Amino acid sequence: MENWESPVERAIREAQERGDFDNLPGTGKPLRSLGDPEREDPDWWVRQLAEREHLDLSGALSPPLALRKEAATFPGSLLDLRTEASVRAVLDDYNHRVKTDRLRPGVGASFPIWAPLVDVDDMVAQWRTLREAAQAERASRAAHEATTVTSAAGQEAPYRQGSSWLGRLLRRSRGS
Repeated sequence: MENWESPVERAIREAQERGDFDNLPGTGKPLRSLGDPEREDPDWWVRQLAEREHLDLSGALSPPLALRKEAATFPGSLLDLRTEASVRAVLDDYNHRVKTDRLRPGVGASFPIWAPLVDVDDMVAQWRTLREAAQAERASRAAHEATTVTSAAGQEAPYRQGSSWLGRLLRRSRGS
């Protein structure tokens, strides 16, 4: 009886005969993440795909985990907000979403995962401290830039109060 060969097997055999599989990158090397006891993770390929494609998998998180992840960024993520009222609004909205999520019926026999509520007053105090530190750093950087003039050669020289803008421009262009 003759051996029957499927079209796929025939295509693979012909490619081997042509040498299409010779000298492929990684030939003779173990596959990454397979059999490595340090990286024994059944979802290694998903993580690798997400890293390679720069995917944001935060949308795949369950609501409580997404809320926990959001809470972990407080108060640093609030630094862009300008007023205490806006910080309080964001934190109140977060607490409202946590409470709404807690009303969701549980699924399965396992204990439900809950996101923590945040203490709005404590977070506002932390936000104030971080914001003041950031403003102080910006002010010291601005003061340093105002007291030094960078020449065309990239060297810093002290700023001379009485000199004219034309003199500073000429000194900068000469590199003095």
